[in-house]
Amino acid sequence: MHVDALLVLSFGGPEGPGEVRPFLENVTRGRGIPPERLDAVEEHYQHFGGVSPINARNRELIAAVEARTDLPVYFGNRNWHPMVEDAVADMARDGVGRAVVFATSAYGGYSACRQYHEDIARARKAVGEAAPELLKLRHFFDHPAFVAANADAVRAALGEIEGPARLVFTAHSVPDSADATAGPPAEGGHRYSRQIAEAARLVAEAVGVADYDVVWQSRSGPPQVPWLEPDVLDHLRVLHAGGVPAVVLAPVGFVSDHVEVVWDLDTEARELAAELGMGFARAATAGPDPRFADMVVELIAEHTTGAHARSLGTVAAGGCTVNGELCAARCCEPPARPTARA
Repeated sequence: MHVDALLVLSFGGPEGPGEVRPFLENVTRGRGIPPERLDAVEEHYQHFGGVSPINARNRELIAAVEARTDLPVYFGNRNWHPMVEDAVADMARDGVGRAVVFATSAYGGYSACRQYHEDIARARKAVGEAAPELLKLRHFFDHPAFVAANADAVRAALGEIEGPARLVFTAHSVPDSADATAGPPAEGGHRYSRQIAEAARLVAEAVGVADYDVVWQSRSGPPQVPWLEPDVLDHLRVLHAGGVPAVVLAPVGFVSDHVEVVWDLDTEARELAAELGMGFARAATAGPDPRFADMVVELIAEHTTGAHARSLGTVAAGGCTVNGELCAARCCEPPARPTARA
């Protein structure tokens, strides 16, 4: 299949203090998030000068991919500039007829996958008939390059600790209801949490660690809505109470550093570990590893040259459709939004 370009599609993040609040309002619109929760999250961003690392990391990824392919690479976000609608409009003006889309999430689920399909459909609708055909690339949570990059990051973090340390994988929590509908209904749901667990298993196996934990972080919903647990901070307290002397946190659910990583892990979790007297190290995310850009090019080649789709896991994947279509009917249905605050 011939393609004219690559679109890197991501979440977006502010790049200055004045951008933080409007960015957060874009992210949470219609979700019933209390204003005081936005106030707290805004403080996290302002702690870092109002700048999220995510856009810079994505630009670095784009540069690395451009060095590996002749395809022109466009960059668009869901929640902040450069917006995906503008990127697709640029593609249309440049005469792009068909492009592949690399979404910066390795997993399935509503926020991890279906929302990117919605972004694609919305951007094409905004551009109109001139919009290019857009093929979203598949989930890559079990791709050998992704696993290897995470495994090396875990090894390096374990090397920072003298003596034994507990390996704890983290991922962004989601409402229980969203995880229950993640994946096609015939699969029985929970595709997101099952893929996270599989990625953790593969990375731990590559490192040679048989006993580890998978926990969650960064929940943002109303307190009456159940989210995936245990929370990483609660889990550190449990480990400490059990006599665990040190911990290595591996953010396998993230492909690059977000504020959720540098605040929830590098700041809050690190400070809690110090308060508890526990050794602490945080593994790097996979995105900056050169193998990650290699993987993006390989995912493209699955469609342009028929390259073999490499994977190591046994959990179902998906995510590859055209023009924002769903992987299957009722796949990854959005969670019900609260109608009023409790």
